[in-house]
Amino acid sequence: MAKIKVTGLDELQKKLKDNVTMDDVKRVVRQNGSEMQRKIQNNADFDKGYQTGATKRSVGLEIKDSGFTAEVEPTTEYSPYLEYGTRFMEAQPFVKPGHEEQAAQFKKDMQKLVK
Repeated sequence: MAKIKVTGLDELQKKLKDNVTMDDVKRVVRQNGSEMQRKIQNNADFDKGYQTGATKRSVGLEIKDSGFTAEVEPTTEYSPYLEYGTRFMEAQPFVKPGHEEQAAQFKKDMQKLVK
């Protein structure tokens, strides 16, 4: 698993304490989670093979950690094969593009809270 190093947490914590309530942070998490779910569902239109729409319908949003975590994921057992491909099937990524796009928006929304 990749390791991620985050810097500037002390400054972020100070700004959050001064300017933002935890309800604001939870609102941003929920809103961005919902938007990411929509983007992933919109990306789940596959042009190769047989499509029933089950993967698109299976993309769910779960809010955890008292509202500080949003998990969005497809639950069909074959969704990893669609995302990454197999030796017989070309990859048709739909989760990663939605996540990358929404991650940038999430950072912007969090930065707005601390300004």
